[in-house]
Amino acid sequence: MENKLQLFDSQHIRTAWNETNEEWYFSIIDVIAVLTEQTDELRARKYWNKLKQRLKEEGSETVTNCHQLKMPAKDNKMRFTDVASTEHIFRIIQSVPSPKAEPFKVWMAEIAKQRLDQLQDPELSIEQAMTDYKRLGYSDSWINQRLKSIEIRKELTDEWKRHGLKEGQQFATLTDIITKSWSGKTTKEYKQFKGLKKENLRDNMTNKELVLSMLAELSTKEISETTNPETMAEHQNIARQGGEIAKNARLELEQKTGKKVVTSLNVKQGLLLNTDNSN
Repeated sequence: MENKLQLFDSQHIRTAWNETNEEWYFSIIDVIAVLTEQTDELRARKYWNKLKQRLKEEGSETVTNCHQLKMPAKDNKMRFTDVASTEHIFRIIQSVPSPKAEPFKVWMAEIAKQRLDQLQDPELSIEQAMTDYKRLGYSDSWINQRLKSIEIRKELTDEWKRHGLKEGQQFATLTDIITKSWSGKTTKEYKQFKGLKKENLRDNMTNKELVLSMLAELSTKEISETTNPETMAEHQNIARQGGEIAKNARLELEQKTGKKVVTSLNVKQGLLLNTDNSN
């Protein structure tokens, strides 16, 4: 599942994309808050609980088809919340008298169309990513680096998939090895160093950090293609080799410039926002 915050009329709607089913799931509480124009989450939750009970009593299957997924809460922790697919959210909307019902349906339909269009044409995903980063204030040079890092990361994960490795623990283990090898920190340690919690680490890297991260993953992919590893242990060894190549580049750059590459800078501190600096 890919969690993403969407905006409707300046209000956040938590969503999750199920790649297998090619389906969006929407936080029901967030949808109810929009329809009832509630800014108090507790009131929106109470409204949903009453509506859920009424739908059950009416024999509606809508509630049965709702699920629970972990989504980011206001305290930045991942917590279970009720979600529903586009089809069943439409049915819930019909049960909530609201002047925002029709505009919200149109918005949901557009969200679904955009994602399906992106699946058919990857360039649209890139354009959307550029738009999102620009809206957040990232510089053009940083955006170009970040999009390239996404491309290289996908090439690496495609290589891992080709060898039968699974997303989740195996990908995370190899990524940690690569990151630790070039930066001296695991992904968790790196995020703690930057003062991050649920934020994306790479969205908080400087240009230099992104370049070395790309070099490490590109090197790992190239070595894997050449050696065709068969076991997880072999993949781990290749991940270390790929990371070592970037580590050597980092150490040489630090020696020549006298500046550390791995930095505690993050977006909240103004990292690469509204300026094209050389970090």
